[in-house]
Amino acid sequence: MTTETRSTCPYCGVGCGVVIASHAGQIVGVRGDPQHPANFGRLCTKGSTLHLTASAEVTRQTRLLQPMQRAARGAAPQPLGWDAALDGAAERFARVIAEHGPDAVGFYLSGQLLTEDYYVFNKLAKGLIGTNNLDTNSRLCMSSAVAGYKQTLGADAPPACYDDLQHADCLFIVGSNTAWAHPILFRRIEDAKRANPAMQIVVVDPRRTDTCEIANLHLALQPGTDVMLFHGMLHLMLREGWTQPGYIAAHTSGFDALQTLVRDCTPDAVAQVCGITQEALVQATRLFATSPATLSLYCMGMNQSSSGTAKNAALINLHLATAQIGRAGAGPFSLTGQPNAMGGREVGGLSNLLPAHRDMANAAHRAEVAAFWGVDRIPALPGKSAIEMFQAAADGEIRALWIACTNPAQSMPDQATVRRALQRAEFVVLQEAFAGTATCAFADLLLPATTWGEKEGTVTNSERRISRVRAAVPAAGAARHDWHIAAEFARRLAGRLGRGTALFPYETPESVWNEHRETTRGRDLDITGMDYAMLEATPQQWPLPAGATQGRPRLYEDGRFATEDGRARFAATPYRPVAEARSARYPFSLNTGRLRDQWHGMSRTGTLGRLFGHVPEPVVQMHPQDMALQQLADGDLVYLTSQRGSIVVPVAASADLGLSQAFIAMHWGPEYLGGRSSTGTALAGVNALTTPVHCPVSKQPELKHTPVKILKAELPWSLLAMAWLPQDEALHVRARLRALADALPFVSCVPFGDQGAGAGRTGVLLRAAGHEPPADGLLAQIEQLLGLSGLDTLRYADPRRGQRRAVRLQRTGEAAHVVGVLLAGDTRAEAWIRALLQDQLPAQDFGRQLLSFQAKAPVGVKPRGKVVCSCFGVSESAICDKLAQCSGTGEERLAALQGALQCGTNCGSCVPELKRMVRATEPVA
Repeated sequence: MTTETRSTCPYCGVGCGVVIASHAGQIVGVRGDPQHPANFGRLCTKGSTLHLTASAEVTRQTRLLQPMQRAARGAAPQPLGWDAALDGAAERFARVIAEHGPDAVGFYLSGQLLTEDYYVFNKLAKGLIGTNNLDTNSRLCMSSAVAGYKQTLGADAPPACYDDLQHADCLFIVGSNTAWAHPILFRRIEDAKRANPAMQIVVVDPRRTDTCEIANLHLALQPGTDVMLFHGMLHLMLREGWTQPGYIAAHTSGFDALQTLVRDCTPDAVAQVCGITQEALVQATRLFATSPATLSLYCMGMNQSSSGTAKNAALINLHLATAQIGRAGAGPFSLTGQPNAMGGREVGGLSNLLPAHRDMANAAHRAEVAAFWGVDRIPALPGKSAIEMFQAAADGEIRALWIACTNPAQSMPDQATVRRALQRAEFVVLQEAFAGTATCAFADLLLPATTWGEKEGTVTNSERRISRVRAAVPAAGAARHDWHIAAEFARRLAGRLGRGTALFPYETPESVWNEHRETTRGRDLDITGMDYAMLEATPQQWPLPAGATQGRPRLYEDGRFATEDGRARFAATPYRPVAEARSARYPFSLNTGRLRDQWHGMSRTGTLGRLFGHVPEPVVQMHPQDMALQQLADGDLVYLTSQRGSIVVPVAASADLGLSQAFIAMHWGPEYLGGRSSTGTALAGVNALTTPVHCPVSKQPELKHTPVKILKAELPWSLLAMAWLPQDEALHVRARLRALADALPFVSCVPFGDQGAGAGRTGVLLRAAGHEPPADGLLAQIEQLLGLSGLDTLRYADPRRGQRRAVRLQRTGEAAHVVGVLLAGDTRAEAWIRALLQDQLPAQDFGRQLLSFQAKAPVGVKPRGKVVCSCFGVSESAICDKLAQCSGTGEERLAALQGALQCGTNCGSCVPELKRMVRATEPVA
C-alpha cells in the first residue's frame, strides 16, 4: 500500500510543500501540497523530480551509508561503527582544545540543515566548547541581507510576504533571476501580472535573464554599481518631490546625512557609472516612488558583493524615503537562497550571532544566552566567518574542522586556499548524505547523515513561515539525523572536557525545537505561541507570541521598527566600485549564477540525467562581439583565468550579456569539470577563479564579479564518449570516468537521460581534450566502462594519427540503435552521431558511415537541440518547427504551442523561454 507524507522541498527558500508517496520503505513519487500556502500544489522541475533522486538505484550509488575513516590522508576510507567514530572524533577535538584552546576548532554548517540541527551545533560550539568559530554557507548567500535589514530596520526580519505580490502595483526586482532561482514564486508573479495587467515590473540585472521576459523595464547596469543606482534614484526623488517627508520625520532617523550624500549622484553621473540611460533611470525612479505600492525582490546579485550590506541598505533607504513599507504590496523583500537559511539565522547560526536574533557583540545578549544554556559565559570575541575560517585553517590557526551538509571544496571562492586549509587541518570531519562531493576526498572521518524524505524537523522560508519536514521512509543504511549526530558527539566531548552532559538531553527533534522556541520569548521573532501540534496542522509565520492565534504576515505596519528608539535608520554609505576592477590583463567581468534545473553543487540534482537536458554541459557565455574579436566560435575551448586560478571550458555566445562580461553557472565544480594545468595542478571548477574579497560588514564574498581573461585553448586532440548504461551502474561509471580522465588538460563528465514524463534511462557523456593523444590504454579503459569493448562494437583506429572510433549498436527487431559511441581525435561527426544515440533514431542503414569523420548529418538525421521543457521533454527544434506553423498574436501562438506539445503546462519553468521564442519567430501570415 502506498503511503502519503506531507513535507517540504529541500531546494530553494520559497519553501514549497510536497506530498511524498512511499511504498515498502521506498519513496516512489512526489507532488505539490495543494494546502501549503507557499506553493498551493505547484512544483518546479527540481521539486517535481525529487522522488527520482531518492530511488534505490541512486541511493546505492551516491549515498554515504556508514561511517568511514581514513587511516592516512589520500588513503581509501574504511568503514567503522558509530561509537568508534564518535568516540574518536571527541578524542581528537578534546586533544586539540586542550593543546591549542577552543578557538583552534571550527564548525562550518549549511542552510540546508533543519532548525533543530542548527540549534544543537550552535550550542555545542558556543556553549559547550566556548568558541564562536561556527559559520555556515549562508555566509555565501544571505549575510548581506541580514546585515542590511539590521542596519536599517533593526532586525533580520523580512517585512513582506508572498501575498504582497497580489497587492503590489510595482515590482522592483534586483539581482535576482527569480524565474530560475525561485521558479514557484515567479509563477505567483505571473499570476499577479495576469490579474493586474497594469502592474509595472522593473528588473535590475547586468544580464537579460528569463526574469526580464515579464519586465516593463530592464536596467542592464554595470556589475557592482547598484549603490550608485539607488543613490541616484533617491537624488531624483528629492528633486521631483517624490519622497514622503511626513513618514521620514515620524518614523526614521539619519535622513539628513543621506540627503547630503546623494547630492552628487546626479542623473548624468549615475548614467555614466551604471551604463544606463537617464531616461531609464527617471522611469524606474518614478515607478518606484509614485506607484501606490512598490515591492522590491532581491537576491544574490545584491548580496554576493564587496558592497553587499551597502546595496541592501541603499535599497531599503528608498522604501523608507517613499513610505513603501509596512503595508500590503510594499516593502523590501529579500529572497532566501536555501531552504533553511532563515531558520539558521533564527538560532544564531553565524559566527557573529546568538539565538533568537541576539548579537554576539552585545554583552547583555551573551549573558542571556549563557544563563539560558547554563554555561559560565559566551565568548565575547566574534568567531571566524566562512572565508576567515578557511584562511585560518590554511594558516594553521584552526586545526580541526567539522563540516556538515555542505561542500566547501566546490562552493567556496578561492579554491586554492580552501584546499590548502583542508589539507593542513589536522582533523577534518565531514557529516554528509552524499559520498561523491568534492569535500569527501579531504575528510579524515565521514559521518553519514539523513536527507530529504528521511529527516524530521522544521524549516523557515523567505516569508518567515515555519514548515514541518517529515520522514516518509527510514534512514538509508546507517545514516543518522544531523541533530542526533551533533548531540551524541557533544555528550562525548563534554565528558572529555569535564563539563558534564546535561547540556544535550534531547531525544527527539521536537525537544530541541521546544528549547529553541523558549529562546525567542519577547524577541522580534517570538514563536512561543507555536508548537509542533500547530505546525502539524499548517505552516505558521513568525512572530507568533504566546496568546496569539496566528502569525503576522507583514511587519512594521504601525511604523515602529526593531530599533531601540523604534525608528528606522537611513544608512548613508557612499558608492564604492567592485573590489577588483577589470584591467588590460583581465578585461572581462565574470558573473556566476544558477541554472534553471540544477541546484548548488548538484549532489542531488546531478544524479538525474534528465535535469541536464536544458543545459547539458559546462560552458562560459560571452557576448558575440567579444567572441568575434577573440576569433572564437561556439564550442571552442578557452582558458578562463583570474588572479587565483584557471579552468578550461567551452565557450558559447549570448547576447543576454553586455560587452566585456562573461557568465558561468555556479554549479560546475570539480565533480563535473576539471583537468590538469601544464604544471600538473588539478583544475578545481568555477570557484578556482572567484575572489575571497568580501563585504566588510557582512563578510559575504564578491562571487558576482571576478575579472578574468579569456583565451582560446589550443588543444588539438579531442574526445567525445557517451553511452546509455544500466540505471544501477550509470552514476558509478560517471564518477570513475571523471577520475580516469583527470590527467588530461580538459575534462567534463555529466549524466544525460530520457526526457519528459516516464523518462527512465540514464547515460553518461565524457568530453576531454589534450595537446596530444593519450595512451591507448586510457581509451581502452573508457571504452570498457561505457560497454564499448565487446564484439558488438564497430571499430576504427589509426594510432599514428591519434584517431579512434567505437560505435555500439543494439538491435530491436528490424531496427538498430546506437547505444554507445567514442570519437577520439577528429570529433566533427559529434552532432549527428550524438543525435542518433540520445534521440534513439534508427541507425541500421548507416553501416560504416558511423565510423566516418563527416561533419554533415546524413539525410533524415536532425539533432533535436537542447530540451526547453524538462517536464515533457520538448526540444528547441520541436518548438521552432511548431512555431513555424502558428499564426495570430503572441498569446495565441503560445497557446497553440502549448496545446500541441504540452510545453510549459506543468511546472511552468520554461514559460519565459517559450515567450522569448514566440517573440523571436514571425507569425504565419
